[in-house]
This record gives sequence, structure tokens and C-alpha cells, in this order.
Amino acid sequence: MRFGLLGTGPWAELAYGPALSAHPDVELAGVWGRRPEAAAQLAGRFGTRPYEDADALMADCDAIAVALPPDVQAPLAVRAAKAGCHLLLDKPVATDAAAAREIAAAVEGAGVASVVFFTLRFRPETAAWIEEQRAAGGWQVGRAAWLGGILGEGAGASPFANSPWRREKGGLWDVGPHALSVLLPVLGDVADLDGSLAAVSGAAGTVQLAMRHTSGATSTCALSLAVAPAAAVTAVELRGTAGAAALPDGETDAVEALGHAVDALLASARTGRPHPCDIRLGVRVTEILAAAQARLDGR
Repeated sequence: MRFGLLGTGPWAELAYGPALSAHPDVELAGVWGRRPEAAAQLAGRFGTRPYEDADALMADCDAIAVALPPDVQAPLAVRAAKAGCHLLLDKPVATDAAAAREIAAAVEGAGVASVVFFTLRFRPETAAWIEEQRAAGGWQVGRAAWLGGILGEGAGASPFANSPWRREKGGLWDVGPHALSVLLPVLGDVADLDGSLAAVSGAAGTVQLAMRHTSGATSTCALSLAVAPAAAVTAVELRGTAGAAALPDGETDAVEALGHAVDALLASARTGRPHPCDIRLGVRVTEILAAAQARLDGR
């Protein structure tokens, strides 16, 4: 399948470019970016050609992979779907619920496949753990902590530290999708966005979410990109009738996980069967986070 890559930033360079160029069933047909010189450099690195026009790249491809800020990604994803391209999107798909729903409408209208790259969902060890906990059932409480230090004082030189959208939107939007992608398949959807969701903000850019799920379980998420490096943690814990279960550490890196996401998109395009991490999950995660943002903004 001929893939076009939209984006030239660190995530495109460190994950999408390597994963697409190494995949045995993918031809990386070209790269487009908002900075033509960066597109030329990235294309040269991965042995493909740069495009100055995103629509021209879409016309030459079967699928589009997007490694761009969410609110840049959303309208380009709509254009790509309408051009007949399958979509490999990054999380969050947008930071506005209406924009996310527009992608979903374009995907449905064009009959193309979609996969949203929630990194942990495409790590085999995490996917197996989620299925095990879903089968066990009886969970009453969930607790997730995604506390990163890339924007905190004393942080090392992360390639993502200068990301304008991460600095503007913070941990709610950057790491919140990871937490939801693990909790929702086990505990169920958030019961409703009016009475079953609360959000507060605090020190170090921290946001705390509290949710009631359709299963009756409740969960909390602690999210930040600016904690002290020594306080950084990624953890999920469930408690219920079976006792307690903690998300195991994984060894699968982002490039390998993204390769599994490509596999999922290829399978969905071939069979017509939607993947659990398709645009519908991307939309729901955006709706939940947008509702949380509204609480934080006093709306």
C-alpha cells in the first residue's frame, strides 16, 4: 500500500518515518510538511520524495499517515478521506469535538479504513493485559497516572519540549488520550458527559479527571507534562471483585507499536472490518477531553 506521510516534526522523524519505511507491505510514496525544506530533508532520509502540495500527495497514495498537531491534522484528514485515502491518525485526532466528528463523517462517506495510533493499544503486552482484564470483569475502581516531565523545570532535552500545541494544551490533551485508551475498553464508556465527568487543575499543570463508566465503575486520571522529573510515572491500576491488577511495563518501542498500527490499518482496508481503535474511538476520546476542558474553563 502506498502511504503518504504528513508532518516533519520529531514524531514523524522518530516514529512514523522509520515505521513506514521499514514495513514490508508499505511503500512510503512521499512526505509533505508545512516547511518544504524539512519535508525535503525527511524525504531524503527515508528514500522517498517531498511534495509541496498535500492534495497532490493524497492523489498519489492509497493511505495517509499524519504526524501533525491535532488541529492541523483534523482538516487534512477530512481532505485525505474525501480523496479516498485510508487514514492512520495520531492522538488526539482533534481538540474540538465537531472537528473530530467531521473526520468520522468523511471516513464513513468515503468508505475508507481508519486507525488512530494510541501507542499503548498497539503494544502486544498492553493489548493482552486489556483483553485479560476485560474478560475478568467485576472492576469497581480504576486509577491512571500519566505524569511526564518534558515541560517541567529540570527536564532533559526532550525533542517534544518545544511543541507549541503541547505547551498550550498540556497533559490533558497529550497524555489524556493514552489513559482513556486503556481505561475505556475495560471499564466502558463514560456514562454521560454532563453528570459523570469532573475535572480540576492544579500545580505543575496537573489535571485530575474523575469519571463514572457505563459498567458502574469509577476511575480517576492524573495527567501532566510538567511534573518534576523524579515524580514522572505511567501507571494504571484496577481494583474489583478479582482483586487488583496493574498495567505491566512493556518493552515494545513506539516504532514497533506503530508497525502494528499499520498492520491493523492494512487489515481493516482489506477486510472492511473496523478496528477497535478506529476514528470512532478517536472521536469519543476527543469528546471526553473537550468536556473536561470545558469544566476546567468554567463552561
